[in-house]
Amino acid sequence: MTLSYDKLSNQGAAQTIAFLHGFTQTRRSMTGLINEMSSLSTLFSAITVDAPLHGDSQHVATDVAGAADALVDTCGSAVYLGYSMGARICLHAAIQHPVEVQALILISGTAGIIDPMQRAHRKEADNELADHVEQVGTPQFISEWLSKPMFALLPDNPQEIAQRCTNTAISLATSLRMCGTGTQESLWDVLPALSMPVLLIAGAHDEAFCQHARRMKELIGSNATVQIVQDAGHSVHLEQAQTTAQLICDWLATL
Repeated sequence: MTLSYDKLSNQGAAQTIAFLHGFTQTRRSMTGLINEMSSLSTLFSAITVDAPLHGDSQHVATDVAGAADALVDTCGSAVYLGYSMGARICLHAAIQHPVEVQALILISGTAGIIDPMQRAHRKEADNELADHVEQVGTPQFISEWLSKPMFALLPDNPQEIAQRCTNTAISLATSLRMCGTGTQESLWDVLPALSMPVLLIAGAHDEAFCQHARRMKELIGSNATVQIVQDAGHSVHLEQAQTTAQLICDWLATL
């Protein structure tokens, strides 16, 4: 099973990077970050992927583990970079396919919810939100979604909003039910098994995900690096694209 993607090749590139977006976005959401990285380095080729139930992959319905398999089927051996939902999928890919995932970059990522009761509550909340999406439709839901405090520092981008609105209410609702954090298996216990280099990025204003990044670093060990970006919230790569690109390119140069 493969996903829809675009491939941007650079002749003689030393690395291939697979980019996976977050919930409600599409593969085009990574264009700004890729452009910033390309201005700093020409030593990589990019594969931008539509996650299951998003963009041109709306016909692919699967859970997080299945999404990870589909991502690796699509991209093969590469450095994997994911944001938020995409980070959770990329982390699963690294656990399930450690040979293909040469290195891992997680932006605003988590390894899931450990406590079964809290996970059940989150699943219930995700299901209620899914029902709401179907009731109000995509445009209103996107407006409500981006008004959350975690996106307070996100620049207003009508083109980005229009891209998000190409996702149907049914596909977004199904994504919440199948790939929401409440349905995801907790991976905290298996983080020490990761042997590839890992870069963990979070925005300083996104305290919960800063804590996730630091805790993941502790469990992964010396092959993990944490970078906290100032003046940024949850959407670090969109809020501080140039800074994020510099951090990523500097880290990639050490591999």
